[in-house]
Amino acid sequence: MPFIISKASGIIGRDALTNEFREVKWGDIGGDSDDEVGYVPAEDENNGIVLTVGCVPGLKVDAIPLLRSVKEPRVAMVDKFVMDIKDYTASVSGCTSPVGIIMFGEGLADMKPVIDALDYALPMETVIVGNERGCFLYKSGDESRNVCGSAKYLSDAVALVFAMDRDESVGNIQFHIALSSGVSAVGPIHKAASVRENCSDCTTWLTARREGQREVLDGQRILDDINDELENRIESPDLYIGVTKRRKCCVGSEKPGSITSLAFHGVKGADEEYLYVNGINIRTGDYFQFYHSDPTTALSTCSDASSNLKSLKVDGNSSNGRRPRAVAVNIANKEVFGGFIFSCAGRGESFFGRPSVDSTPFTENFPGVPLAGIYCGGEIGRGLSSLIEEGNKEGSVHCSLHVYSTVYLVMSYTTARLEH
Repeated sequence: MPFIISKASGIIGRDALTNEFREVKWGDIGGDSDDEVGYVPAEDENNGIVLTVGCVPGLKVDAIPLLRSVKEPRVAMVDKFVMDIKDYTASVSGCTSPVGIIMFGEGLADMKPVIDALDYALPMETVIVGNERGCFLYKSGDESRNVCGSAKYLSDAVALVFAMDRDESVGNIQFHIALSSGVSAVGPIHKAASVRENCSDCTTWLTARREGQREVLDGQRILDDINDELENRIESPDLYIGVTKRRKCCVGSEKPGSITSLAFHGVKGADEEYLYVNGINIRTGDYFQFYHSDPTTALSTCSDASSNLKSLKVDGNSSNGRRPRAVAVNIANKEVFGGFIFSCAGRGESFFGRPSVDSTPFTENFPGVPLAGIYCGGEIGRGLSSLIEEGNKEGSVHCSLHVYSTVYLVMSYTTARLEH
């Protein structure tokens, strides 16, 4: 049975002693500083470990790693990762698209090109959620995939892959996804004028023009203009630029295609020459806009997420009064039997000013249904669902890697119809 052990900044779930539902953060970091490429958690920070076991009756599950060769340490084997997922899924289900994927990334690895490749290779019906940055250990059911201690490979990420079991005909399991965003746009749209990458600390230095203008602005001027628009805020929010990236993408020998997506880069600072942001892969000509952490937006989108999850429900009368005791909620001919939450480590009680906000959209709609969650560094949330688009205040461009967000994964089961 595959499993993953990962580091988390906190957990969300039911207390085993009191049966009370709680959100617990082991270290109130008060910001989203670990939502960045190149961030390495300090050894003495308050963190815990979480055990995730891959077992869902009716689904085949295995842990598949994203490998990086020790001989070529700067190049992750993304093509192999995608093909391993598709090959495993085909071997157990007869199709190449899994029902869902839960991913855990390593703190120094850039997950953007990995998610782009999965976006390109898998249909949007395949839900992908997870923790973009952290530390993990894993065990796959296929011994050849277990590379811990290997002299040849390192693992940059691991995917818990859920595929339909073609040998099981008991019913249909679906993954549903919803999103609460916690950032708001501020200021005009800019266009990158000059771009320099500093690979030593995985940062980008850039200048930019305001959209439609010719004047090139230095970093301090850009940042001063944004700070002027935020001057009435009581607390200084975390700042990001959301970069719209149109990039070529291909997997294996397939014909290359284009994918357009929104990528967030944390703002580190500025001077009279450059604006400094975390992460790389920004190009001259890319358009970007500033975003700031915003509890008001987060509260609003939590309410949206709750309404969206409610749409999965119907009146209890449709179940003819038969409802499993505090285990599942009937949804017409479906039952919600469990869920996961991946929430930004910068959220929680210190962000909202009151406890248990992030878990409410799930618990108020599906009371008693098993739920587990973690506070993490960078939230992965991708899927074909109006539930995620309606909760996305980050913009109209497709986005799978979020900041200051909470991603909700809901699992439902539909009983197979008997043939007469």
